[in-house]
Amino acid sequence: MYRRHFLTYSAALGAASLLPWGRHGFAAERPSLPIPAALAPDREGVIQLNVQAGEIHWRRQPTQSWGYNGHLLGPTLRARRGQTVRLQIHNQLMATTTVHWHGLEVPGTADGGPQATIAPGQQWRTSFQLAQPAATCWYHPHTHGQTGQQVAMGLAGLFIIDDDESERLPLPARWGIDDIPVVLQDKRLNAHDQIDYQLDVLSAAVGWFGDMMLTNGAEYPTHTAPRGWLRLRLLNGCNARTLKLATSDQRALYVIGSDGGLLAEPVKLSELALLPGERFEVMVDARNGKPFDLVSLPVQQIGMTLTPFDNTLPLLRIQPSLLNGQGSLPDSLATLPALPDWQGLPTRTLTLSMEPELDRQGMQALVDRHGQAAMAGMSMDHGAMTAPKQSADKMANMAGMDHSSMAAPKQSADKMAMDHSAMAAPKQSADKMANMAGMDHSVMAAPKQSAAEMANMAGMDHSAMAAPDTSPSADSLDLQNGNRINGQAFVMDSPQFAVKQGQTERWIISGEGDMMLHPFHIHGTRFRILTENGQPVAPHRAGWKDIVRIEGGRSEVLVRFDHLAPKERAYMAHCHLLEHEDTGMMLSFTVEA
Repeated sequence: MYRRHFLTYSAALGAASLLPWGRHGFAAERPSLPIPAALAPDREGVIQLNVQAGEIHWRRQPTQSWGYNGHLLGPTLRARRGQTVRLQIHNQLMATTTVHWHGLEVPGTADGGPQATIAPGQQWRTSFQLAQPAATCWYHPHTHGQTGQQVAMGLAGLFIIDDDESERLPLPARWGIDDIPVVLQDKRLNAHDQIDYQLDVLSAAVGWFGDMMLTNGAEYPTHTAPRGWLRLRLLNGCNARTLKLATSDQRALYVIGSDGGLLAEPVKLSELALLPGERFEVMVDARNGKPFDLVSLPVQQIGMTLTPFDNTLPLLRIQPSLLNGQGSLPDSLATLPALPDWQGLPTRTLTLSMEPELDRQGMQALVDRHGQAAMAGMSMDHGAMTAPKQSADKMANMAGMDHSSMAAPKQSADKMAMDHSAMAAPKQSADKMANMAGMDHSVMAAPKQSAAEMANMAGMDHSAMAAPDTSPSADSLDLQNGNRINGQAFVMDSPQFAVKQGQTERWIISGEGDMMLHPFHIHGTRFRILTENGQPVAPHRAGWKDIVRIEGGRSEVLVRFDHLAPKERAYMAHCHLLEHEDTGMMLSFTVEA
């Protein structure tokens, strides 16, 4: 923050504190929104990041956490288009980690995927030149089989790219004042107030989800902002939860940017859905001086409909001050190139699938643990809407049914333009599903390495953390192979294909036959969406993206890779529902000259 901006803003806050709401209103009852510091290179031109253990107070006793250069989350890294960025990451944890620059178009050797491990006590040095336009990106771990757990512990931070073109626009630009970072994550704590993370059959099927919502690491904080246009940089940093954002007083959200940069023009919305890993830049008009909340609306996602997410949930209180804003909403933003003619382009198809037995046992575990309400109105085969108040016993008796004959959701024919002949279940499902009845759903095998990794968590209360369940079972699953792409679970040193550098390709990502949500992310590129889950792409999703929605249908994207990625540092393409990624729904590919 510039010194003169800070002094001017502090004076305005002092005057505002004389108003009734300044002392007795909502703002006084909640924490202030934490603003992550903008981290610049040191005297040697290097950005230093320490991956470290810490603690934070959310409940009665301190919760052990992880962060970058602090106790939780990390600083905001900022760099300019054309700048060479040099980074040095020191791993001070007792667990191996990586740091992936999500959304950055950098060579595979600098991407920070699962091959780029940093052992405890070791350092990783990397550098790259930024050639892409202004965007709100982020960084997080990408440790194979451990990404979900490490993000849940608190490892995430924003990475913002600036450029001359965006700075010529009259957008709000005072960091932490009217240019506001909003990192959204859900958490779940155990009886000892420690993060309750376990990669088990339930989380492998539907993802890890919490019952507490955090904004920049705080519960329902307040931000005192100028009376004018505000720019919110939104990140869904949840492991698995989709968010649907709105304002408490129905004021509009004007989307100005998506994952990979600014849109051509603002798009006015009343509600904005964010998939896990997605970013959107949104403008909100606060010129009337009235306070309002940014809220999360209920979503129909399996496992995510439990309290407090079954009702409108406030995330952030915006309290306008006496200080007048300086930015405005432009009519036009950036020039987006026209989509090329994709006819005749090289085409690849990636088919996402879940082991049917994992699917079945995961759904049963969900109902056993949380009740029928957690199914979001769907039956255990995901295909038919559940009758009201259907009992757990009845659901258990569905095990012997021929699920391929179950009716699809009534709206699917209208909403999904797909080839229904491709909706057949995986070939092996018929035999396995005939023998589903009578299984012990309470005992599942954890990934082989997870017990050793989790035993080395720095500073953690191991008596409080739930270890993966490794009890023997006649019908145990290898969770690391529970989710797949093109019939294969992730293999670290075995890229599935090679892409030619600079060649535009059309990728078809299919979730047909698998009704689970898959927010699909591709490393090393920004892409344009042709169709999304069988539907024409929405205007606010028609710009540069790096995550596309797959949920029972197929999506088509145009991709191009301008950097090389050798076998030993291949790029990843994977579901960004982190527990799906950790249990096999990921592939690697190389980029060759």
